[in-house]
Amino acid sequence: MKKGNRKVIALTQIPLRLRAPVLLTCDVVCSVVRDAVVDIAADGRIAYAGAERDAPGWNGAVRGLTGILMPGLVNTHAHTPMSLLRGRGGDLPLTDWLRNAMWPAEGMMAAGDTRAGMMLGSIEMLRRGVTTSTEMYVHTDEMIEAVAATGARAVLTEAILAGPAGASWEASVADIGNRIDKLGLVTGPGGRIELGYGPHSAYELPLQALRAIGEEAHRRGALVHIHVAETVGEDRPQRAAFGSVPQLLDHVGLTQGRLLAAHGVHLDPRDIALFAEAGTGVAHCPSSNAKLAAGVAPVVELREAGVRVGLGTDGPASNDRLDLLEEARSAALLARMHGGDPAAMSAVDALMLATRGGAEALGRDDIGTVERGRFADVVHVSVDDPAFATGLDVPDDELIANLVWAAGSRTVTDVWVAGERVVEAGEPARVDREAVGSQVAAAAARLRVPAVAAR
Repeated sequence: MKKGNRKVIALTQIPLRLRAPVLLTCDVVCSVVRDAVVDIAADGRIAYAGAERDAPGWNGAVRGLTGILMPGLVNTHAHTPMSLLRGRGGDLPLTDWLRNAMWPAEGMMAAGDTRAGMMLGSIEMLRRGVTTSTEMYVHTDEMIEAVAATGARAVLTEAILAGPAGASWEASVADIGNRIDKLGLVTGPGGRIELGYGPHSAYELPLQALRAIGEEAHRRGALVHIHVAETVGEDRPQRAAFGSVPQLLDHVGLTQGRLLAAHGVHLDPRDIALFAEAGTGVAHCPSSNAKLAAGVAPVVELREAGVRVGLGTDGPASNDRLDLLEEARSAALLARMHGGDPAAMSAVDALMLATRGGAEALGRDDIGTVERGRFADVVHVSVDDPAFATGLDVPDDELIANLVWAAGSRTVTDVWVAGERVVEAGEPARVDREAVGSQVAAAAARLRVPAVAAR
C-alpha cells in the first residue's frame, strides 16, 4: 500500500510474549511452527515469530497458552451495520432484495443506528477471530467510533450511490476526500482505520462518477471497493457497451489504482486476465452468493491466474453470518463441487484465503500473517474440542484440516489487535455485548418496514 497521508497514533504498550504449542504463520508457505512464541513490541507490531528455541532474549511479560496461535482473519467485503436488518427479505433475488427490502429500511437509519449496528457486528467478528473488516457503508464518522470502541481494525470505504434518496455522488466523493485529507489515509492507534472509496457498482453510477472516483482515489493512494459481476442480470447495459464490467472499470481508469472487486461471480477468462495484470483484488463471498443464488465465483481460475483473492462475508442481512472461517470452509466446498474435483481447494488454501489472501487483496502488507514487522493481530484457538481429539501431534496438513473442516470459529478464545487483547475467554474486552445488543434490538424494531413477497 502506498504510504499516502498516514496519521497513525503510536502505541506504548507493555511488550508481551505469547507462547503456544503451535503457531500457524500463514506466511507464503503457510509454515506451521511447533513450540512457538510471538513477541509483541510496545508499538503493537510483531518483533519475532517462530520457534522458542531460536527466540531472542525477552524481558517483557509472558503469557503461556494452550492450543494454536494464528493470524487475525481478514474480511474483504462486508456491510456490517446491516446487523440491524438480519432476516429481512431472505428469499428475494438480489435486485428485489436491495430495492424493496434493504434500501427502504436503510433510508430510515440514523447515524446512531449505524454506530450500534457496526459495533455489534464488530463484536461478532472479533469473537470469531476476524480482526479486519472491509466495509462499504455510510455514516463513516460513526463507523470509526464503533470500531474505536471495540478495538477492531477496519477498512472503511464510504458507499457512493447516485439517486434522489441521498447526497449526490459528487458530494459523497468530496466528503470522502476531505475526510482522508483531514484524518489521514491510515489513522488511529495501531493504524486501525483505513479510509477509502466505495462506489456501489457500475450499474448504479454513471461513467463520469467512476472516472472521478478513480482519479481522486489514485491521487491519495486509497482503495476503491466496488461490487462487480455479482449476478447475471444486474449489468446488461454495461456489458453490452463494454463487453464486461471489468473492461468498463479499465476504460475509466479504475484498474490503474488500488481496486477491490467484490463478488466477481460472472467473470470470463479475459476479465480474469485483466484483473491479474492490473493487480486487482477480488473479495470472494461464497455464502452470500449461494444464498442469493448468484452463482459460484471462478475462484480456482482466479488464483491460478495470479489474481489476489480474499474472502468476504458480505453483509449480515445477506449471508447472514460474519464468520470468515465458515466462509473458508464454504469456499473450499463450493470450489470442489463446482469443478468436480476434491483437490480443487485444500484446507490450507482456504485458510490462506482468509488470512494472507485477504491482506493481499486489499494491498496491505502489514496484516494477514504472523511475521516480524506486521501488526500483532493474533488469534488464539483452543484445542479443548472434539475437532482436535486426535491432538496436536499430527501432520501439519491434518492439523489445519481439523481447524478448517471441523473446528471453525467456535474454538476462538482470545484475540489481539495491534497487540491489545480485545477478546478474552470468548467475550469482548472493551464493550458490553449485551448493552450493544439491546441498542440494536431497539433500532431494528423502529426500522422495520413491511415485508416484501418474493416475485
